[in-house]
Amino acid sequence: MYQRLARAWAFCVLVLACCAVAQARDLPQIVIVATGGTIAGAGASAVNSASYQAAKVPVDKLLASVPEISTIARVRGEQAFQIASESFTNEHLLTLARKVAELAARGDVDGIVVTHGTDTLEETAFFLNLTVHTAKPIVVVGSMRPGTALSADGALNLYDAVAVAGEPTARAKGVLVVMDDCIWSGRDVAKTINIRTDAFQSPWGPLGMIVEGKSYWFRAPVKRHTTESEFDIARIVTLPRVDIGYGSGNANGDAFKAFAAAGAKAVVNAGTGNGSVSADVVPVLQQLTSQGVTVVRSSRVVGGGFVIRNAEQPDDKYGWVAAHDLNPQKARILTMLGLTVTSDPVQLQRMFWEY
Repeated sequence: MYQRLARAWAFCVLVLACCAVAQARDLPQIVIVATGGTIAGAGASAVNSASYQAAKVPVDKLLASVPEISTIARVRGEQAFQIASESFTNEHLLTLARKVAELAARGDVDGIVVTHGTDTLEETAFFLNLTVHTAKPIVVVGSMRPGTALSADGALNLYDAVAVAGEPTARAKGVLVVMDDCIWSGRDVAKTINIRTDAFQSPWGPLGMIVEGKSYWFRAPVKRHTTESEFDIARIVTLPRVDIGYGSGNANGDAFKAFAAAGAKAVVNAGTGNGSVSADVVPVLQQLTSQGVTVVRSSRVVGGGFVIRNAEQPDDKYGWVAAHDLNPQKARILTMLGLTVTSDPVQLQRMFWEY
């Protein structure tokens, strides 16, 4: 009798083990590409939510701190960089995009999550959105508080990002940003405050929400991205220098002159209001245009700067480009990529309308 019970128990254990293996095989395979930032940061004490050292926790420890992820995906991590995101350079962008594209081309990868510092997260997300040709979900995630802080947001943000990256419904929506229970388009999301967990916003709202690991979608991007983009990281070797000059009262053109002298191929005017350019700066930008430097008019307005062509300035006459709704830092990203294809302001303007 005892032998029969033992055999029955062993059979049950085997069945359960087989079911567990089958369930694991059904889980999406997600790769976490870690780059550092606050989500990998540490503070001196639990009350340090705004003062801390970024990029201290390696990806394996980051994943180990959120064991619940193993219930929604088969995850492995790769450490691309371990830096604070304000130190991201063009070379970092190129290296990261190549790594993400390489992973996206693999048959054993269903989605990719990039952990990133929040300071330049929006720029990296937009760059990936324009250069990586895949329909697989790519999700960029960060946190506003280090993992050592009370009410740290990184663990849930990471869990949510993995859940979204494993969702078939997240395919072909471009590069996404998941922060504070929201799913944003990497194209138009921006960091709007630096001391709250709801730091990321878009003037056009989130694409959706994520609640307890489930995605709820409300809109989809209509601008060109990923598989529909004319930019391909496989063909981009270097990026041209593009600098941003900030508009303000008493503005002058000295910064723009210095940028051009240092080798800038384009300058972005982070103008007031509708991308306005002060009277003292206009002749400087005209001169730079005559020297072959591309001029892009953007707006410094937080949360919804919208630049209308030929409104504040005669863009057609000057050969300038209007940044549409892209903020200065995103305008810089698109300008860099546009210049790898053409320096024709008409074609560059087309890109700003389409992307």
